Parts: sequence; C-alpha cells; structure tokens
Amino acid sequence: MSSLIFPPTRQQLRLGLGGAALGNLFKPVSDADAQDLLAAALADGCRTFDTAPHYGQGRSEHRFGRALSALPRGSFVLSTKVGRILVPDASAPKEQHGYVDVLPFSQHWDYSAAGVRRSVEDSLQRLGLARLDVVYVHDCDVACHGERYPEVLAQVVLEALPELQRMKAEGLLRHVGLGVNDVQVCLDVLAQADLDVLMLAGRYSLLDHSGLAALLPLCTQRGVGVALGGVFNSGILATGTRSGQALFNYAAAPADWLARAARIEAVCEAHAVPLRAAALQFPLAHPAVEIVMVGARHAGEWQDAVAMMQQPVKPAFWQALREAGLLPDNAPLPAPTDTPLQPTAPGAARHAHD
Repeated sequence: MSSLIFPPTRQQLRLGLGGAALGNLFKPVSDADAQDLLAAALADGCRTFDTAPHYGQGRSEHRFGRALSALPRGSFVLSTKVGRILVPDASAPKEQHGYVDVLPFSQHWDYSAAGVRRSVEDSLQRLGLARLDVVYVHDCDVACHGERYPEVLAQVVLEALPELQRMKAEGLLRHVGLGVNDVQVCLDVLAQADLDVLMLAGRYSLLDHSGLAALLPLCTQRGVGVALGGVFNSGILATGTRSGQALFNYAAAPADWLARAARIEAVCEAHAVPLRAAALQFPLAHPAVEIVMVGARHAGEWQDAVAMMQQPVKPAFWQALREAGLLPDNAPLPAPTDTPLQPTAPGAARHAHD
C-alpha cells in the first residue's frame, strides 16, 4: 500500500513511533534512553512520529523536537494534538493523568478556535519547528467528557476543525484529523465534517474489532487515512495473559477480555507465531489502515517491533483464528509472509512529500 501521508520505514514496513511512553506514561524514561530510542528508530528508517502536549505535560514533544528539529524538514512526518492547553504551574504535581515526572504545567481542555491555535503554536515552540505534518483533535469523546460530549462535539466541528483548516491554508500544518480511542466520535464528526486522517487507538486490533463494522469501511469510502495506535491494547497483546499484570485499555484486563486474549495466545503457540507479531501484522491488512504506531520505551522495544513486523506468518494461522471465532469473517487477513522482508538501500525510504 502506498500512503499519501505516512512513509514506511526503510524496510518498507508500515511502522511508526508513538510518543506516549516518551512522556513517561506509567513509569519514567530517561532522557538518554529516549534519545537512544529515537536514534534507533531513525537509523532503521522510521520516518513517522506522533506526540502530544498531554504526554508528560510537554515532555514528549521536547524529546521529539531534540531528535528531529535538526533533520531536513521534508524527511519525516510528525503529528501532534490539540484540545488541551498547558499552563505553567509551579505547584503542579509530578504525577498527572497516568504520567510520572512530568513538566511543571497543568492542563485545561480547550477546543475553541483560539485554544486550538495557541496549542499548535505552543507545540511548534516545544518541538523547535515551523510546521507540523498532522494535527489531531485529541480525546474529544464521551469517555473523556461525559455529559459535556454534545457541547464538545459541536465545538470541535464548528471551531476546532475550521481553525485547523485555516492553519493548514497558512502552511502551519498539512493534514487534519482526530486522535481518539473511540469509534463513535469518529462517526459523529465524519457525519458533519471532512477529515484527512484518523489516529485510532485500540479499536481495531487482534483483540478488539469494534472499528471494523462501520468506521473503517467509511474511511475507505471517504479516503480518510487511518494510523492505528494501541495495537497491543495497552499491553495485553504484548505481555500475554500470564504475566499477572495484563493491561487492557490502560487498566487491569477484565475477565472476558483476558479469556479472549488467552484463546488468541493459545492459537499463536500452536502455530509458533509470537503474539506481538500477530498483533502488529493483523490490522495492516485492512485497506483503510496506512500505518501502525508503536509506543516503545527504549531502543530494544523498537527493534523488537521491527523484528515482529518481519516475522514470517503463514495463512493457516490466520485461518485458525477465524475458525476459532477469534477474527470476524469480514476482517481482511494479512498476505503470507513466508520470508522476512529484506532492508532496502538507505535512500529508498519514501519521504513525506512523495
């Protein structure tokens, strides 16, 4: 698949680096480890990166900026998000919203036109850049806003998205989308507005197929690119079910999801397919999906993701999952990968403007 937005890695793998872990999600990542990870991803040909003000109260954006700001601007795709304004706050706790050792800011929801513009300008300063490739409206769903959701939805459609389109016309950004882990808000917005791209986390994975029925076909029909985050569903599809700490959607995995994941794990073991490889490769078979973003914490996790993307997987494995009722009948299955992909020459990586 040839993407208009997201370049593949040098190995022609549709794999990008997400920035939540580099904002110190759940546990700290040192600056040295963060820069080693970014250097390793760049050395492997990764050219797609995603961050957000929310990730460590700006810490993730600072780390991405340090690694990327000196590179030729047309050589990578970088996205960030709007919807939260960071306000300097000397008394702000060091742990906020699941992030630890965060920068001294508090955050406030703001989907107004003025708030969106300020957020983009603040992000550009933290990143040390003059423009962004993609800006996503972040977490504008019922789970985050509850009874205020209708008000938030209206403001996103009437203020946030038009302001992002104005900034797109001004050259401050190239593509506009939503960054969410909820299917319904995507459908609600697409019923009223056009989008270039979605960053959808956790809703089309080996375990959770809730994005398949309505959203992904609509994206294919409308030409909306999809970047998938959360393909490990916060950890359960990376660690498996026997670690004693299996996470699903940022919390301890409920019993029903744990049982379903255990059945998937059993099929993986029967076919000698690593669970991580199946989780990374499965969603890329859908024509709406352009790229998978992984939230690695250090260079070793990134390199493992590259290896898992190259792991040979035979069609019999996918068929076994389907026959066990673990994959929907209408879910596209990956093409055979009998042999690992071979790296291409360094100059073969597709650039952002191709």
